[in-house]
Amino acid sequence: MQRNAIYLLLLSVAGLIALGLVMLFSTSAFARDSHGDMYFFVKRQCMWLCIASAVAIVFAYFDYHLWQKFWWAFFGLAAFLLILCFIPPIGMRINGSSRWINIGMTFQPSELAKVASLFFLAWWYSRTDISFKEFRSGLLYPMGILASLMTLILLEIDIGNTALIGGTAVTVMFVAGASLRWMGTLIAVGLAGMAFLAFNISERHGRLLAFMEPEKYALGEGLQQWQALIAFGSGGFGGLGLGEGRQKMLYLPYAHTDFIFPMVGEELGLIFTTLTVAAYLCICLCGALVAINAKDRFGMLLGFGSVVMITLQAAVNIGVTTSLLPNKGMPLPFISYGGSNLCICMLLIGLIVNIHLQGKPFESLSAPTLLRPHIEPRA
Repeated sequence: MQRNAIYLLLLSVAGLIALGLVMLFSTSAFARDSHGDMYFFVKRQCMWLCIASAVAIVFAYFDYHLWQKFWWAFFGLAAFLLILCFIPPIGMRINGSSRWINIGMTFQPSELAKVASLFFLAWWYSRTDISFKEFRSGLLYPMGILASLMTLILLEIDIGNTALIGGTAVTVMFVAGASLRWMGTLIAVGLAGMAFLAFNISERHGRLLAFMEPEKYALGEGLQQWQALIAFGSGGFGGLGLGEGRQKMLYLPYAHTDFIFPMVGEELGLIFTTLTVAAYLCICLCGALVAINAKDRFGMLLGFGSVVMITLQAAVNIGVTTSLLPNKGMPLPFISYGGSNLCICMLLIGLIVNIHLQGKPFESLSAPTLLRPHIEPRA
């Protein structure tokens, strides 16, 4: 199974990218900022796809152990770019958030920070000179260093990516064998902090209220999620047909970006939404198989972190668009329009391929290889 896992993973990624381009053809013509060109977003996404594919190839064939030695350089670059978000005219403030920089093209540094956090976490928890059961080495020091990036992202008013990095960090800690007691404390503090911010930032507070009472706020803060539910309901099992969706006609804002999943449901129906979820599950399972069979501890943790970073983001987007979670602007990996996120997701896929190429041959789920002392994954 492990020999074919990487092929199933790549097939799933290719299917999601193809679906994303098809849905962009269908939805982007009605976007408000299309600059008068109905194919503007499709052209831009194709351009970004070429760049992202080149990035994935480089990271697939460039030895991932380099990042074990030079994680600090990537970390420092991400921190520097995050600081630039607050310095005009390079930094750009859009919809009340300072998440973007303009370097000839618009880029979101928090996406790069997600990869930097993975390199750091994999390096830290692959060390053999410290005990991760202890509070300082297992939680305090790594979370203190990681907090420098997370704080900058949080100051941009980007709670979603901050939580995504935190959730990935907890997963890496769990796989590495950190103390469950300290992990539970970290999760509790993180959830309390998110709740505090949600109730003290007016826009986020409004989204939380809309989540709890969607009908009451259907024309205000809950508009997107309400219209998304209408899209899913209209599509039913088989969908209205490709190009026949109505919610994209300015009823559902950002139908080509964060809320593209409801358009899949409306035009292609339950069949394709189920296949989309299945593709993400396939990426998760196949990526985990590759990570388990990495040649070393650093590769295993990097592989698990990459898989979780992609699938957790997908889970949040699907949860938001189906009203299972409060509204949070987070793109659907490989499908939503957005160059920064596409490049980073493809970079993570490249890392997984690289880990597979250098991995040890798979024997069986009961083989001692999976339990070799220098790796010991909880998974």
